[in-house]
Amino acid sequence: MAGILIVAHAPLASALKSCLAHIYGELPARIGAIDVTPDSDPTKLLAAAQHALSDLIKDNGALVLTDLFGATPANIASQLAHLPQVQVLAGVNLPMLVRAVCYRTTPLAQLAEKALAGGAKGIQAIVGPSASLPCASSLSELYQPERHATTRNHHY
Repeated sequence: MAGILIVAHAPLASALKSCLAHIYGELPARIGAIDVTPDSDPTKLLAAAQHALSDLIKDNGALVLTDLFGATPANIASQLAHLPQVQVLAGVNLPMLVRAVCYRTTPLAQLAEKALAGGAKGIQAIVGPSASLPCASSLSELYQPERHATTRNHHY
């Protein structure tokens, strides 16, 4: 099972991690978060990210998710992309993260593709109150979660 490290502008990384705990009833294993503040030292953040990855990379590697391509968190994350068994994706959103958690047992390259697709599919235009919002079965088609014993009646 791949580990997941979120590197994003504060407080987004921690907030996304908290959202996972809410969705699954508890935090899934091997999820890390690094919040980047305006006064953060990029060298120290890179060291922290490398240290976090040393625990997360076991088994199936690690997926590093960052928020804004070209910004400091993404620049830090990009320095991890050369590591073996690490894939880095920019543009993290909650649908991408949920999809990544659901497919962590697949090979790392396939996991990255699934996460990208989940992030893109999670962006939808809602055209007013008469719009047909996805029901639980439609959401499960979007995210295809693994069966987690800790899932509390959520069908993501």
